[in-house]
Amino acid sequence: MKKLTHSRIRNGMERGYGFQNLVRRSLLVQFVFGGLVSLFVTFAVITSHASAQTAIAPSPATADLDIQTAKVEYLSNLDLLVFEQTLEDTAGKTVPPAVGQVDGAPVLGYVFPTTLKPKVAGFGEVEGVLALAVTSHPDFDDTPLWDENLDRRYDNDGAIYHSHWVVLNPDERVAGGLSVKEFKEGDASVVMPPTNPGMPMYLDSPGFQVLLRDNRLQVLVPAARIRNQTDFKYDAVTAYMQVNTTDRTRPLLGVYKVYEVLSGDLSLPFSASSTNSEIGTPLLSNSLN
Repeated sequence: MKKLTHSRIRNGMERGYGFQNLVRRSLLVQFVFGGLVSLFVTFAVITSHASAQTAIAPSPATADLDIQTAKVEYLSNLDLLVFEQTLEDTAGKTVPPAVGQVDGAPVLGYVFPTTLKPKVAGFGEVEGVLALAVTSHPDFDDTPLWDENLDRRYDNDGAIYHSHWVVLNPDERVAGGLSVKEFKEGDASVVMPPTNPGMPMYLDSPGFQVLLRDNRLQVLVPAARIRNQTDFKYDAVTAYMQVNTTDRTRPLLGVYKVYEVLSGDLSLPFSASSTNSEIGTPLLSNSLN
């Protein structure tokens, strides 16, 4: 299994958010305010930081998060793109445990980072990596237009694996080195697709069909939904993410553990292929295992 190395990111986090920095800040507080008040502040800061860190508990690696191959195939006679990952075990078998609230809610994802520009998915002129993500998160529902479990309710489907477009950017505040790009709520300059769930980050809920069959995951994306852009590169990733609504030192939705990166280095080396077969007979399948 090939893993993405994050030593540089971890080192940066240790420099920026390590215990030594907390101690320095605590000593400064003691110097300025003195006495028991400063000691109380010191204890509160360290305790709060420790609690935030221990709250990050990624799901353990499982075989259904181990990518064997991946491909993105354009079916020309259907004008349809099929994003596919083949896993070692049953695709989507693992669902993260619910914690009972949105803050700290775990998210598992099968992700396809691409070289596509965010604007082809309906975002504005924003910098970042456009990725198609298939996620599960039992604590909340972020697809208000879609009823994935077909029970005629639109607010209870978060645990069922479903599709998102996200714009990712590097983020040294989290162990996985990436987070979903955020914006200030109410910023009139931000352009979002009309299917977005209303969160202050570049995340859309396009409603693309997700198929989980044995050890294969597929997402069906009509080419017209990405402005007929069928020539691009991509990678395949499985990762643990977590929602944060209280700790200002961490992102709203960050990547805390990367289970697998097919390329080994997130270089997006694979190219979308084409076929005129309705059943999508593969012309190219990528595997570096």
